[in-house]
Amino acid sequence: MNILKIIKRVMPASLFSRALLILVIPVVLIQMVAVYVFYERHWDSVVRNMSSALAGEVVLLVREKEMGSASKSIKRLGGHMGIDVIFDTSSTKIFKQEIGKEIYPEFYEQLRRLLTHPFMIQPKDDGQLIQISVLMDDGVLVMQTTRKRLASTTTYAFLAWMSGVSLVLMLIAIQFLRNQMRPIRQLAQAAEQFGMGQDFPGFSPRGAAEVRQAGKAFMVMRDRIARQVATRTEMLAGISHDLRTPLTRIKLQLAMLSLDEKSKSELESDVVEMEHMIHEYLDFAKGTTQEAGERIDLSGFLKTIIANYQRSHKSVTLGDLASLDSISGLWRPVAMQRALQNVIDNALRYGKVAHVEVVVKPKHIRVMVSDSGPGIAQSEHEFVFRPFTRLDPSRNVATGGVGLGLSIARDVLHSHGGDIQLENRAEGGLRVTLIIPRDQ
Repeated sequence: MNILKIIKRVMPASLFSRALLILVIPVVLIQMVAVYVFYERHWDSVVRNMSSALAGEVVLLVREKEMGSASKSIKRLGGHMGIDVIFDTSSTKIFKQEIGKEIYPEFYEQLRRLLTHPFMIQPKDDGQLIQISVLMDDGVLVMQTTRKRLASTTTYAFLAWMSGVSLVLMLIAIQFLRNQMRPIRQLAQAAEQFGMGQDFPGFSPRGAAEVRQAGKAFMVMRDRIARQVATRTEMLAGISHDLRTPLTRIKLQLAMLSLDEKSKSELESDVVEMEHMIHEYLDFAKGTTQEAGERIDLSGFLKTIIANYQRSHKSVTLGDLASLDSISGLWRPVAMQRALQNVIDNALRYGKVAHVEVVVKPKHIRVMVSDSGPGIAQSEHEFVFRPFTRLDPSRNVATGGVGLGLSIARDVLHSHGGDIQLENRAEGGLRVTLIIPRDQ
């Protein structure tokens, strides 16, 4: 089980990387097996046969010398076999049997079994020639031949050809995979932009049949959702219009009725509450997806909102904004302002004071609104985001609104690709964190 977890942790996350691994790993394994089998079988056999052939020719020349053949005859015989032969009687050579053992082990072992005389094997001419020196009774028999007699160059050519072809095929496969991944990335980008209420012009299903099918299904789903949202908005707009007319008549009739001040005040309060609820419901239903995005300087944006509260003598403070220098984003300003104001209003309503501070991260910005109120139980953190949900049992609009503040705030943050989180502070009160993605 631990091995599976390690594999999952090591495995790349992207589909392109995983598909590339599926392609590369079998090719590499096949290459390794082929090279192993080649070296164990073919290469070893070729080296052994070549070493045995050259060792036999060297022993033949040594035997000819032992039998007293003339030097010219031995040299001529060596020339027929591709070996230059020199019989050196003037120099004294110190022979060490170990010389050449590490460089040409197979050839060395062949000579050691066949010769009784001391010998040495030395590379010459930068390794292009091989010199075999055999100590005879009256001198040294020196034989030179090319290194090709012990090493086949076609072997290296075969390995180079196999590696080169595999590399070319892998490059072609990588390019093919990139082309196949592009429609999937475009579909993901289109879905992400649609989720944030943005348009994605130029998108059309492309790629393999399955990817095109997924793209067509997404476009059908997008059209259905757009029609449903438009129908809901039109319906609620009509309901709002229809309700405003009788409410206006009721307000006029209340003004003309001769009631005592207390009864009249209560009825007017009910009418105002109904009007407020209708406006809130309509704003929630319409959403903010129709607003165009604008480039906003976050520091100035926050300062303006907080200044508005402070002009109204509200207890709202703002932390240090030095980290926000030159940070801006493409956001919908009215929607973002509404989301932040909803959170601050809740903090003022339940905690009397609100403190706003900002933390800048590499990929997002965290705007944290803290209050000194009673907080919210951990079990109800998700519950309060439901539309028309209030923790105030009195249901009084004056004390708790209609229960749409956090719902609207989360919808706005989600439409920007962000999120909103609740956290009870250790020193008391609630901290609401608005997570806003940065431009990447």
